[in-house]
Amino acid sequence: MDESALSFLPLAVAMFAVAVLYSSVGHAGASGYIAVLTLCGLGIETVRPTALTLNVLVAAIATVQWCRAGHFSWGLFWPFAILSAPAAFLGGWLKLPADFLKILVGLVLWFSACRLFFRKNDPSETKRPSKTASVASGAGIGFLAGLTGTGGGIFLTPLLLFCGWAKAKEAAAASAPFILLNSISGLAGYAGSGQSLPNFAWPLALVVAAGGLIGSSLGSRHLAVRAISIILAAVLIVAGAKLVLG
Repeated sequence: MDESALSFLPLAVAMFAVAVLYSSVGHAGASGYIAVLTLCGLGIETVRPTALTLNVLVAAIATVQWCRAGHFSWGLFWPFAILSAPAAFLGGWLKLPADFLKILVGLVLWFSACRLFFRKNDPSETKRPSKTASVASGAGIGFLAGLTGTGGGIFLTPLLLFCGWAKAKEAAAASAPFILLNSISGLAGYAGSGQSLPNFAWPLALVVAAGGLIGSSLGSRHLAVRAISIILAAVLIVAGAKLVLG
C-alpha cells in the first residue's frame, strides 16, 4: 500500500463514520464532513463544495430508505420545504457577518442535544403545525442552512420534536428530503457561480454512500426511538461544536 493510500485511509474511515451516524437520524452529515475535512488541513475552497456534494448523495440515499420504511409524510414535509430552497440560496448568497449567528445557533443546538439526551420516548400524541407556521419555519431554517453551509436538518429535526409536531422517525423521514432539497439548491448556486466541483470529492463518494446506506437502514428499520434520540443528540453536539468553534 503506497503512502497516499495510507494517508487516505483515516480520512475515509472518519467520513464513513460521519455518514453512518448522521444518516441514522435522517441527516446527511455536512457539518461532520466540514469538521473532518477542516481538521485534515484542507482549504475552505475545497471543504465546502466537497461537503455539499457528499451531502446530496447521502441525503438522497437516506430519503429513499426512510420513505421505503414507511415513515415519510408528504403533508408534514411540503409546507416546510416550499420556501426553504430559495431561502437557502439567499442565505448562501448574502455576505453577512455571521459569526455571532453561528455561535448563537451552536448554543441552541447544544441545548437541544441536552433535551434529547434526557428524552425517553416519543410522545403518545403529536399535533401537526399550521401551514403558516410550517412555511415560515421552513423559510427561516433554509436561510440558516444557507448561512451555515448545512442542509438544515440539524435545525428542522429538533424543531419538529420539541414542538410536538412529529415523532422521532417521522422527523427523520421529513429531514432527509428537506436536506436533499436545500443541498441541491446550494450546489446549484455554487456551480452557477462558475466554480467547478473539486475532484477530491469523488474518491469519498463511495465511502459516504456506503455509510449512508448502512446508517439510514439502521435508523429507519432497526433502531429504537431512544437510540435515535441519543444519536441525534450526539449529532447536534458535533454540529454545535462546528458552529461555535468554527
